[in-house]
Amino acid sequence: MTLTIATWNVNGLRSAYRKGFRSYIERNKPHVLCLQEIRVDPDQLDDAMHPPPDYYEFYAPSRVRKGYSGVAVYSRVKPDAVFEGIGSEQFDREGRLLRVDFGLLSVVSVYCPKGYSPDDSRNDSTKVERLQYKLAFYDELGRYVRRLHRSERHVVLSGDFNTAHREIDLARPKENERTSGFLPEERVAFDRLLTTGLVDAFRVFVHEGGHYTWWSQRRGARERNIGWRIDYHLVSESLVPFLQNAYIQPEVGGSDHCPVVIELDARAMTST
Repeated sequence: MTLTIATWNVNGLRSAYRKGFRSYIERNKPHVLCLQEIRVDPDQLDDAMHPPPDYYEFYAPSRVRKGYSGVAVYSRVKPDAVFEGIGSEQFDREGRLLRVDFGLLSVVSVYCPKGYSPDDSRNDSTKVERLQYKLAFYDELGRYVRRLHRSERHVVLSGDFNTAHREIDLARPKENERTSGFLPEERVAFDRLLTTGLVDAFRVFVHEGGHYTWWSQRRGARERNIGWRIDYHLVSESLVPFLQNAYIQPEVGGSDHCPVVIELDARAMTST
């Protein structure tokens, strides 16, 4: 059996449903679907804003304010356990992480904080503070993954990391060297995360540039493929032999991000 795991920053779950999100689920039928930036509490969803009935659904919304952040997981496979949060209140109140366990496999929906954008109107000290918050989350995430690995779990860390790791992961690297999302310190933090024993699943199969998962909503950026690859599946090194495929679905609309998918031999759930 092949286990299909998809991740998608939907940029507002209610908006995504209005733009055909349920049709995406029905067509693609991922076994596990990790969602980020849901920006909604479950009790705010209309009856039609839920996955097909063969899915279990789990949510970790933001407790800071409504309409902000939040992650979710839909699963056609009943998990053995579900865990909300990374274990740090400063991050958990923003709805940054949700984990579902299947046997020895842990699938984690994660939404890393943004730093700041060049046109950010906040003052410099606030920008620095938010960047430090993002880097602190990366470090906390690394400790979280190390704990899972010490427990001999296979990890699939799926979500929006808000960082393009290498120059081939964005269309215009030179123009964005001083832009949050491609700052040297952010890329170093990504490197540190990988040293916990994680592998970028997409790069196991695809080595060239030109493949992106997010595009600015400025006119024509997506049509001209001027984008960034900031959505990933980072998998335990132990899972690489079980990887069967990894791909991006840029043709899928409904958000400024697109879905990213991996296919995994289901024996990974029971293999020691």
